[in-house]
Amino acid sequence: MLTGPNGSGKTNLLEAISLLVPGRGLRGTKFSELARQGAEASGGWAVAATLQGADGPFEIGTGTGEDTERRVFRLDGAAPRSQAEIGSKLAAVWLTPQMDRLFTESASGRRKFLDRLVVAREPAHARQIAAFEAASSQRNRLLAEGRPDPDWLAGLEDSMARHAVAATATRAELVTRLNAALASGVAAPFPAVALALDCVIASRLADAPALAVEDWLRSALRDARPADAARGGAGFGPNKADLLIADAQTGRAAALSSTGQQKSMLIGIVLGHAALITATRGTAPILLLDEPLVHLDEAKRLALFEALTAQNLHALLTGTDAEPFAPLQAAYYRVREGRIEAP
Repeated sequence: MLTGPNGSGKTNLLEAISLLVPGRGLRGTKFSELARQGAEASGGWAVAATLQGADGPFEIGTGTGEDTERRVFRLDGAAPRSQAEIGSKLAAVWLTPQMDRLFTESASGRRKFLDRLVVAREPAHARQIAAFEAASSQRNRLLAEGRPDPDWLAGLEDSMARHAVAATATRAELVTRLNAALASGVAAPFPAVALALDCVIASRLADAPALAVEDWLRSALRDARPADAARGGAGFGPNKADLLIADAQTGRAAALSSTGQQKSMLIGIVLGHAALITATRGTAPILLLDEPLVHLDEAKRLALFEALTAQNLHALLTGTDAEPFAPLQAAYYRVREGRIEAP
């Protein structure tokens, strides 16, 4: 439990830990903006940690070099084969105050939220999304030229179809498994939430094999070239999906719920996901909760503390004052001006 005044560096600590797993971290900030500011700035940054896994201790390090928009990883001092290898060693899930807007913002935010949950369970998912985006970006440039090479376009559309179907299948599997976990009551007494993937590719995968869906998507992309050239992007793909969230008992959409109910839904999803990761991988993810008590009544606060204890999660929480967290059995630290102090 990390307490301290606003601006003392509590969220920075959580962000540093979130950077130990693949992705852009807790705040999604550009890597070039993470370095220390001011006269002592070097232009780069690094984070390293020693962790205890099922097979013993291991070390993860990450940071930037001369290219401040790219970062590298080290696993026990050596370069990993891929970032997925890092993801297979460590998973992290987080909840921030900014995520309270998840239900009312654009579908893009909900896709990113879903993909973070997916990557924590299936690290290779990030590679599928990145490969689709790279092929889609090249296709967009070719279409913008006006007279693109049809064979080159066909090759890019083949890549887009393969990666889009693979990524969507992994998303759909996570949604199915997470719904089952939530229905079993692992996040009780937080609201039972029903998740659904609003995606034309996922709908087709429910009724047809993956290869058939890939063939359909290739044809759809080929036929949509004129329209995609006009709109500046593909009309089909995982980039068009949305995560639908509703109360499992009433069917009420999360967007129509109160702020407190929405926060409870989010916490329930995160706790259910943590339980799913633990059951799948044998080890629990690191749970990063930034100001988690905002919008929660006393009963839900106590429920969160009980859930953290019952699931035996390695969790780091932040708050401006320690008093609201008094019922929580945890190691308490004070953060002041970038320093961590024992109570």
